[in-house]
Amino acid sequence: MPARRRDPQSPMPYPRTARINRLLREVIAEEVERLADGDDRLRLMTVTGVSTTADLRHATVFLASLPLDAAEALGAQRVHLQNVVGRQVRMKRTPHLEFVADPAVNSADRIEDILRRLQREEREQRESGQAGDEPGESRQAGVEPGESRQAGVEPGEGGP
Repeated sequence: MPARRRDPQSPMPYPRTARINRLLREVIAEEVERLADGDDRLRLMTVTGVSTTADLRHATVFLASLPLDAAEALGAQRVHLQNVVGRQVRMKRTPHLEFVADPAVNSADRIEDILRRLQREEREQRESGQAGDEPGESRQAGVEPGESRQAGVEPGEGGP
């Protein structure tokens, strides 16, 4: 009988774990939304994902942002959220929930900042007249705009 265990080095989770992650994200997001009606610290909280361990004993809940006051509120509501998960999701064990800020959101913000800076620098170069290219065009070294260089053919040698 083939082994059903996943290699810990493999990036793909079990399909079951992926389904449980999606289900937990939905249940927790809905309950956080309900809790936000009574606790302003939980307003505008977005659950971006959930990652459970292979044994399903622990689950990390990723949030778009996690201010200190929201972290305290989620910590106080952790047991309640686990009870809700236990009631709505049929599992042998209810995972212990941990709440963290989603690193992907921070990375995306950093990438957007870099792109904005590059666009601003490009615009400033065009306005100052230093950029000789039209936006969206690339120039090869030693080739004038409108000409093209064939691979392996030096300028002036002629092509096939």
